[in-house]
Amino acid sequence: MSETSTPLKLSVIGCGYLGAVHAASMAELGHEVVGIEVDVAKAESLAAGRVPFFEPGFEELLRRSLDSGRLSFSSDMAAARGAAVHFVCVGTPQRRGEYAADLTYVEAATASLLDVLGPGELVVGKSTVPVGTAARLAEQVAARVPEAALAWNPEFLREGFAVQDTLHPDRLVYGVADAADAPVDAEKVLDGVYARIVADGTPKVVTDYATAEMVKTAANSFLATKISFINAMAELCEATGADVKQLADAIGHDDRIGRKFLNAGLGFGGGCLPKDIRAFMARAGELGADQALTFLREVDNINMRRRIRMVELARQVCDDSLLGKRIAVLGAAFKPDSDDIRDSPALNVAAQLQLQGANVRVTDPAAVPNVRRHWAQLDCVDTPEEAAEGADAVLLLTEWRQYKELDPATFGKVVRTRRVLDGRNALDRESWEAAGWTYRALGRRNV
Repeated sequence: MSETSTPLKLSVIGCGYLGAVHAASMAELGHEVVGIEVDVAKAESLAAGRVPFFEPGFEELLRRSLDSGRLSFSSDMAAARGAAVHFVCVGTPQRRGEYAADLTYVEAATASLLDVLGPGELVVGKSTVPVGTAARLAEQVAARVPEAALAWNPEFLREGFAVQDTLHPDRLVYGVADAADAPVDAEKVLDGVYARIVADGTPKVVTDYATAEMVKTAANSFLATKISFINAMAELCEATGADVKQLADAIGHDDRIGRKFLNAGLGFGGGCLPKDIRAFMARAGELGADQALTFLREVDNINMRRRIRMVELARQVCDDSLLGKRIAVLGAAFKPDSDDIRDSPALNVAAQLQLQGANVRVTDPAAVPNVRRHWAQLDCVDTPEEAAEGADAVLLLTEWRQYKELDPATFGKVVRTRRVLDGRNALDRESWEAAGWTYRALGRRNV
């Protein structure tokens, strides 16, 4: 903490991926933090320094924060009593059978928190919610504890970079009530929480509830659109014989466009982008503004078509039949440096290949335990060499550094046929072809 800041007592409600990282990071900043997690086993695991998910740097941060004495965990909401700030970090999954977000956990966490909320305290939402949620929850807070207040402080964590993004964010966004009417100066309180980050000159946007709620979904929708745009160009490149990687390099030099997120391939997945763009569309429809976001439906469609196209490409390279073919799938997580398999394009492709008669073996540096728990029908192994033994084709579906650095000559000794499908345009094509591999990728010329 800086000399001008005072450590605060904070509570973090919900200690999943977002909440656990946030709680440990706030303790790292010098605050006294209690994480509230209704799952008793998870709370006990975190309290013992055991990390329930894979995230680079988090285990060290968690142990350091616990050892400092500033971080604790509990399954009892009463442990949050007396905290100056209460962060709500529970999940908002897609509602079953619908596009809309399921707010069950947010509403339950807030209702439970109101039982221990005291005057002068601040409730801070970090969950990604449909616009209008914060205003409704603020009314509940005001009705129960008039001297307390609510703010919305969206998170922008990237899996694989969560610790960095929490301690060194590229911006802070505060959604606050009208200062003239608020019983608590939310901006001042949040500046105290993030004193070190603010002192570093991190850009800060102080705005209303609705704008703060929209920032996360608008940002994710833009990223999803950019990814689907280059994947749409990949479809055209396949039809015309153009090369999507060279196309992306060329248009990426335009600083109005930029090269980031112009990597054609299997598309996006995970627990944020797919469900967030769908919830955004659903909420726009509820507000009578659905036409504003109709383009996101095609963004979603393009993304899903990439998975179908990868299966088709695998069939093509396997002499137009997958029946009985041995396929190695490198990657199961939806992105590298994560064990998150929610809506994973890699697993979706692997399952489709298996349904069409292929003998599929999946490997991943971090996600294999999760695959074995949730996709028991898939055969998982621990190394790429095990996956590729006797394979008729190798599919790179998650661009882990370990896979990009494979030696194609040595790796080629374990397969039956040297065919590689680069689902992420991540491999060095020239070196793989020089080692005798047939190389195919989405949107690339077939040499």
